Order: sequence, then C-alpha cells, then structure tokens
Amino acid sequence: MNTQEINRYFKNIIGTMNEGLLLVAPDGTMLMVNKAFEDLTGYKEEELVGRPCTLLNCDACEIALKKDGPSWCTLFEKGQVIKKRCSLIKKDGSCLAVLKNASLLKDDDGLPLGAVETLTDISEVERLDQEVHHLSHKLEIKNGFQGIVGNSPVMQKIYQVVEKAALSDAPVVIYGESGTGKELVARAIHVMGRRKAGPFVQLNCAALNEALLESELFGHIKGAFTGAYRHRIGRFEAAHEGDLFLDEIADIPVATQVKLLRVLETKQFERVGDHRPISVDVRIITATNKDLQEMIGSKKFREDLFFRINVIPIYLPPLRERLEDVPLLVNAFVERLRERTGKRITGLSPEAMDRFMAYSWPGNVRELKSALEYAFVIAEKGIIGLEQLPHSLVSEAVRHPANRKVPAEKIALIEALRQSNGNQSMAARILGVNRVTVWNRMKKHGIDLRKVLLP
Repeated sequence: MNTQEINRYFKNIIGTMNEGLLLVAPDGTMLMVNKAFEDLTGYKEEELVGRPCTLLNCDACEIALKKDGPSWCTLFEKGQVIKKRCSLIKKDGSCLAVLKNASLLKDDDGLPLGAVETLTDISEVERLDQEVHHLSHKLEIKNGFQGIVGNSPVMQKIYQVVEKAALSDAPVVIYGESGTGKELVARAIHVMGRRKAGPFVQLNCAALNEALLESELFGHIKGAFTGAYRHRIGRFEAAHEGDLFLDEIADIPVATQVKLLRVLETKQFERVGDHRPISVDVRIITATNKDLQEMIGSKKFREDLFFRINVIPIYLPPLRERLEDVPLLVNAFVERLRERTGKRITGLSPEAMDRFMAYSWPGNVRELKSALEYAFVIAEKGIIGLEQLPHSLVSEAVRHPANRKVPAEKIALIEALRQSNGNQSMAARILGVNRVTVWNRMKKHGIDLRKVLLP
C-alpha cells in the first residue's frame, strides 16, 4: 500500500481506533473526529466540524490569558501534551474523565497546520480507584456482622433491620451518638443491597460551608467560582447506580436542604455554574447524632426533607447501653491491633476488663478502640493491665454500680465461651489466660456451659 492509498483509506483506518481522535485547525475550529470520539462525547461529527474546540469545555485546555500572547492556546507554543488527565463535558451534560495526548502537525517550514488529540476514557479507572479505597477499608472490618461487632439483643434486632433495609431502595436514616458505628451500618446496607455492584460514596456534611457543600454534592464547571480551575463531578453524579451516604445530615444549611429535596424528588440536579439538568439513579443513606424532629420545631430542618429521608430509621444504641458487647469488641480490636503491630499482646487483665465494663464510654466504640490503640503503644507483650490504659479511663469513678452485681469477669467469660462455642481452650486464648483459669472461673461463678450455649 503506497502513501496515496493510505491517505485514501485514512478515515477508515482511524475509525478502528479505540481512542477518540480529534483534529483541530490553528484557529481552534474542529476539522475531524473519529467514531470513537463520537461514542465518547455523544456528539456526531457534523455537530462538531467547524465549531470551536472549546465547545467540549475540557478543563485541561490551557487557553492563553494574555491578549497579546503569542498564541491562543499553549499547545501551539509547547508543541505537545503528554498524558494529561482531565475531564470534558459530553453532549448530555455529564462529565467524562479522559487521558489526553496532543501534538502539533507542522508543514515543511515548521509552521503549524493544526493539532491532533487522542482521548482515552479513564472513567472506569477512577471508579476502580474508589473501589480499591473501599476494599482497603473493608479489610479492617472483617469481624462481626459486616464489620459490626456485638451479639447483644439490641444489636441482633439492628442486624435484622439492616438486612431488610438493604433489600429496599428506600432512603435510610441512621441515628446514633458519635462513635456508635453509623458509617459501618451504612456500608453494610450497601454491601448487602441490590446496588452493591455500584459505588458507595460518602460525604460528611458538617465539615463544609454552604458553597463548598453544594459543589461537593452537585459538582461544578470550570469558572463557576473563584478557584474552580477545572470541572468536577459531585457526589450525586459519582454515586450513580449506587448508594450515597450523607453523614451529619442535620448540619446541612436550610438553603441546601431545598436543593437536596429537589434532587430526591426529581432525580435531577444541575452543577454549580451550569444550567443543564443531569439525571441520576441514587439511593440515599443519611446519618445524624441530633434529634431531627426537635430541629424541625426550631426551623433548622425542613419537615418535607425529614419525611423524604426518614423512610427507614435505624437507631444505634450507645455503648453504655450494651456493655455485654464490650468483651467481644475488646477481643476483635486486640486481634486487629495484634496483626497490625506484630506485638504479642493477648488481651486485658481481669482488672482492666473490670474497668472497661464499668466505664461510661462517652465516645462509644470509637473511644474503646482508641483506648486499646493507646494500650498497644504502651504495652510490649502479654496482658494489658490498668497501668497501660489511658488516664481518663482509669481515673473515672465507676458510673454503673448496677453492673457490679454481675462481675465483669463473669460477663467476659460467658461471652468468650459463647464465641468459642464452649471450647475452653479457645475461650482461654480470647481472654488471654490459661485453660485452668477458665475452668476455675467457671466454677467460681457457677457457670453452666449448657445454659451458656442455649440459643
């Protein structure tokens, strides 16, 4: 095949490319695109040819800011752009993440004839990046019910509600004090639900002001406000066909509540700085440590939004109301910390466990985990004693005298026997003692193994 024949079949040749290809004239008008480019952007070639390349709103196009600059585009100064990660706006208004390569075409005298750009769709790569982050988080929560540790009656009921909520597409709101595990419940609903193959996207609404919150939720286009140097998709768009978890929903400003309600009702939204509606298919999960109904009375939370999100409420108890789960939590966190640090620490001494069972845990499970992390820093091996616990935990007066009626030692032993299905050697390893000690304590507290293992 000679050069003339190659030129004759040039369009057919580039039509076989997987990457989108675009030819741009020196004045910025589009000359030609291939089939892959049409598929990527949603535009047909006839809709693009003759129009400026800025139509695509690519946030990596470095337009010269000075009117007296040597060129309208720095590509015509630099000569090439190699592997530039960027995003552009498709015909339907959605964002497309691409990897761009661009180069100038010059004549024999070195004058520019135009530019050629190739675009590779990397939206799946970005989705997989998020999934890797999600999976790395899951590695830390392998114990218990989807990472939630606890066998108390109240937690068993919560697991039942979570399983039913996961099978529904209805909005869920999770109530609970800080540190009770609201994010774990939200993740469990996603992992067990119909949308588990889709993304799980989360946002803490308390950490942002109104302007930043709207940008995070709905995204923005380049130039929408000072500092918006490139397009950005919002959490709603990123969660398409998946679950969106909005933590601290009570802290959303009233003005943003109106926009959030509109998205939930119409399943459409507009990016900040844009007017084109974008459709999404998202199930919303929210969480709060505040009383939303009380906030409705003080006009801080919209009643219509409350009824929209409060379809399936889940109430997480504070740790002080399920102290029987403390030994299980201790064992689970000790195991994880032992794997992470490599330290040969086997558990808590009876005195330390007594303190754990008598403490009020104002920071809930998060505080318990932090106390054990502190102990792992101080202790080197063996049993964690009172001297290795945080001062605040050791110095606090016992706030739950009723718990003294059933010694913490007995509660811990019963939970270890249940967890080991009656295997006393395994129960000893859980408690960090020897098998004879387990036998002696069973005798001391009058523990009947048959009753312990009753369902």
